[in-house]
Amino acid sequence: MDNKIKLEKFNEKDFLYFFQLVNNEKVMEMITERAIEVDEAKIDFEKLIEKNQINEHFGNFKVFNAETNEFIGLAKLEIKEKNSPEVELGYMILPKYWGKGIGNKIGEQLIKIGRNQESIQRIFAIIDPKNLASRKILTNNGFTSKEFKDFDGLPGEVLELTL
Repeated sequence: MDNKIKLEKFNEKDFLYFFQLVNNEKVMEMITERAIEVDEAKIDFEKLIEKNQINEHFGNFKVFNAETNEFIGLAKLEIKEKNSPEVELGYMILPKYWGKGIGNKIGEQLIKIGRNQESIQRIFAIIDPKNLASRKILTNNGFTSKEFKDFDGLPGEVLELTL
């Protein structure tokens, strides 16, 4: 795989793509520490679709191989409020694509989107402190560690990039 990816915003018809990720124990191990079942996933997906309406440039995106159109995962550059100066970067990748440089490609594309919006001053990411691969991707893209804290009872490290 040559790592060429394309991002498309999730829409109401994309639940099965989303479920493929959140129902995968390996994908969710460093996120919720458990796979998400269908009823909970539907609620989470509805929230994701709502967040996608806040700003046309930000939200949750499907990640595809640009040449084969194969689904790879989810990329998020999420804004909490329309005019917020910060966005949250995140991603989930199907295990068969791990270790192929795709996380780095996703990070680069999301950072570029953030930099192209004058109103955005900060991009932050929350990772499981044990997720060394994500930590490496973020620090290689200029993020620095800001704090460690609990998120809904799970350990988290906040990294940020000031634009």
